[in-house]
Amino acid sequence: MNQKMKKALIIIPTYNESENIPKLIPKVLSEDKRVEILIVDDNSPDGTAVLVKDIMKTNPKVHILEREGKMGLGSAYIAGFKYALKQNYDYIFEMDADFSHNPDNIPDFLEAIKENDLVIGSRYITGVNVINWPFRRLLLSIGASKYVRYITSLPIKDPTGGFKCFRKEVLEALDLDNVMSDGYSFQIEVNYKVWKKGLRIKEIPIVFYERINGKSKMSKKIVREAIIRVWQLRFFPEYWERRRRKKQLKKS
Repeated sequence: MNQKMKKALIIIPTYNESENIPKLIPKVLSEDKRVEILIVDDNSPDGTAVLVKDIMKTNPKVHILEREGKMGLGSAYIAGFKYALKQNYDYIFEMDADFSHNPDNIPDFLEAIKENDLVIGSRYITGVNVINWPFRRLLLSIGASKYVRYITSLPIKDPTGGFKCFRKEVLEALDLDNVMSDGYSFQIEVNYKVWKKGLRIKEIPIVFYERINGKSKMSKKIVREAIIRVWQLRFFPEYWERRRRKKQLKKS
């Protein structure tokens, strides 16, 4: 297939993003004609899904998955990944809905993914590129990145970053039903599993902007999960096999 014909899907999880999503969708689509968008909405009370479906009436490049409730970031991306594989997209992005990830970087990802399997937008590969974060949150993020690298040996400067692009073959190689994490730790777990498979990972510099509209989804629970999960990934791989078996039993 000619490189120009490859399809890209940008997965954007949403919960109460009605102020951002009508502005974000046209901006994202303007970056490259190969790009389409999948909104994964967790039954937003503010009508985010209604706005998306209105846009879909006139734009076939916009799609939506509606879920029954607030089920978490990790499961939203897993649902999006499965949709992307079923629809045979070549490149699959993760992206926030709140403009903290600049759509202007999308062409940089599409260029870098030509020679790599996973491209990560890094806030820390060229210093600290974060705008308008409270100092405490910045310290938490930098500390988390160093902590992850120390425990897991993962050679990534920004292992908790959420702006990234996968080749479809990477997601096909992962056991998506066995990804158990959410929030920060979802990003860590997926990066770690891609790295352990020996696939090509590249970080490219981005500037991260604190959201202007809406409310951050960060919580103490998400932070606690990330602290514990890195130890499970590094030292207790059998933990994941037990979790996988339990999930299979529940389904059967």
